[in-house]
Amino acid sequence: MRRFFFKLHLWSSIIASPFILVFAVTGCFMAFEPELDHLLHARLSYVEPKGKQLSLGAISDAIHKAYPLDTIGSYDIATSPGISYKAYTNNQTIYIDQYSGKILGTMTEPDFWENTQNIIHQLHLRLAFHDKHNIGKSIMTWAGVCMLIILPAGLVLWWKQKQLSIRSGSNSRQFWFDLHSMTGAFVFIFLLVPVVTGVIIGFEHQTVPLMYKLTSSRPTPMPDIKIISQPGKKQITPDSALQAARNALPGVTPFNINVAGPADAYFIRCRYPEDLTPGGRSMVIIDPYTAKVLYAEGSRTAPAGTRLKVATRAIHTGDIFGIPSKFFGLLVCLVLVVQIVSGLKMWLGRKLKKGAASTKIRQ
Repeated sequence: MRRFFFKLHLWSSIIASPFILVFAVTGCFMAFEPELDHLLHARLSYVEPKGKQLSLGAISDAIHKAYPLDTIGSYDIATSPGISYKAYTNNQTIYIDQYSGKILGTMTEPDFWENTQNIIHQLHLRLAFHDKHNIGKSIMTWAGVCMLIILPAGLVLWWKQKQLSIRSGSNSRQFWFDLHSMTGAFVFIFLLVPVVTGVIIGFEHQTVPLMYKLTSSRPTPMPDIKIISQPGKKQITPDSALQAARNALPGVTPFNINVAGPADAYFIRCRYPEDLTPGGRSMVIIDPYTAKVLYAEGSRTAPAGTRLKVATRAIHTGDIFGIPSKFFGLLVCLVLVVQIVSGLKMWLGRKLKKGAASTKIRQ
């Protein structure tokens, strides 16, 4: 039986290891995407909190004074007091100090880091393949399934010796074996969690409906929103729309809002304090002429299936507890790299040893 689990562990690892390595390396960067983005754009991202923040109306005036030909399409409203606001126009992204109204800089096209960030994302999700059959995503999802075989099989193999340290005076082969066994045992559960959640996300077309079924809930239907342009009637301001969103979902902090056109609604993305995901999981849609709430769903009051889906993603990305869980996710990714390297070293050592023995027999 042990030989069966050894073969299962070995061949599953050989098949999936290249893709698992992609998961691990890209995951190291993805765990701290916003933080890395701010660090690498420090001149544009960091501000010194001084007094009261300006309204979006005042920020709009400052932008139009500096760039009279630009039309603002949306704003990113920083939820951290030390991070700048961003305005997206038809020509560029403008970074602005929300306390002084000072323009910190602009970006007209993605720079090296933003392009790299996108490549990292696409590698993690689908090996950077873009095709109608989503082959890359299928490969990465099934690599996750292989990990669900590799991890339990590895635990069965470890159980006999229960190696939890590196033996002193060990030779190279023993060292890599002990390192592989020790790190695998210590982080087994913590490796299993992102693997299980990753597979759930990978098979989302099957798992998300199951979440709603298990929780006896249904997704909140998005209304068919049609805003009729009303020439001569003044729209409410973005600041008023933000206040309407706060009233609709008490306790939320808006972090993104579009500037509504004549036939557009205000779409306001928000988050509650406990929602530590970068994208937030709360949304409010406001009629720009009447300030009527057309749609509102918060992460606290969303259907149980939706909350389960959101929690699964937050656990997988390490956002669930903020910076501490992100660091833990980084550690798990690094350990995964150690597992792959040590496993490869053991396999190559075994192959070389067999090769040497075969040569000796023939001689």
